[in-house]
Amino acid sequence: MLTPYTELLRQMICTPSFSREEHDVARIIRTFLTERGIAYSVKGNNTWVRNRHWQVGKPVLLLDSHIDTVRPVASWTEEPFGARVDGDRIIGLGSNDAGASVVTLLAVFMHYCDSAALPWNLLFAASCEEEISGTNGLASILDELGPLDLAIVGEPTQMQLAIAEKGLMVLDCIARGITGHAARKEGVNALYKALDDINRLRNFRFPQSSELLGDVKISVTQIHAGTQHNVVPDTCTFVVDVRTNEHYSNRQALEIISGLLDSEVAARSLRLNSSGISRHAPIVRCATALGIPCYGSPTTSDQALLHCPSVKIGPGDSARSHTANEYIRIPEIDQGFETYIKLLDNLFLINS
Repeated sequence: MLTPYTELLRQMICTPSFSREEHDVARIIRTFLTERGIAYSVKGNNTWVRNRHWQVGKPVLLLDSHIDTVRPVASWTEEPFGARVDGDRIIGLGSNDAGASVVTLLAVFMHYCDSAALPWNLLFAASCEEEISGTNGLASILDELGPLDLAIVGEPTQMQLAIAEKGLMVLDCIARGITGHAARKEGVNALYKALDDINRLRNFRFPQSSELLGDVKISVTQIHAGTQHNVVPDTCTFVVDVRTNEHYSNRQALEIISGLLDSEVAARSLRLNSSGISRHAPIVRCATALGIPCYGSPTTSDQALLHCPSVKIGPGDSARSHTANEYIRIPEIDQGFETYIKLLDNLFLINS
């Protein structure tokens, strides 16, 4: 059992770490490193470390996971910050997403940290603002990390290997009409115009589907119109969540959707594009040899910010993320550590 790391996880859970408010948990991780004589670098609430025998010319592998959490939903019956141990479970906000990945990847880094014979340079990063795709998270330290040859992003995947990941784009749409009295036949109802556009989105399919990621997914998630019951609304706003596959950049998807709708369409950001890695990449071949299932992930992570080949893998189950009474099983952490080590040992063997 990785006792120091499960205890670190419990400390993290007991310390609120909402996005943009991760400073206290960042301090806990830095204290853990200091107590073990590990020098670290910081920027904002991000912390990263390099292995002791870093050598210029070796390929660089990044191990990254995030320390921020969403806010607890109202249906929690446990104390979100209690870190209560119930049998083999640690219950608490961020235990599964992604505290377990943070501490397990840190344990992996520490396992290799002092090795002088590593064929790779190794980086560990505990980054922030992942849950809000913030600009002060991993994206803000990539220049500081330098060139990367491969990244492993820790997220709850049941230790299956995500070799592709959908992109994310959020659209703010405005349908415009003409106001009028609801009792008379006057005005142009913006709500009806918005509904027509929403219906177009419900029935539209992007032509190219993906073997791993399936279709581009379009979901209308918010709508607002009107000021009072007897006034025909002259504007209606709605929000669209778009999950792109590798066949479409976010910019291409935006152009297609804008051409489809009468409403005005604006993207909040275009930077979270779909990502993927070749099935022939060494780390994928290593995973396949170990019997680790490979799949395409519908959820977005810090992979979207990286410009190097990357995979997503970690202990826990994505189905528990952002839910009441979130938990991680301690055996999942132990098994996750063993799987990471087997995967990297095989990868390092290829480069040795």
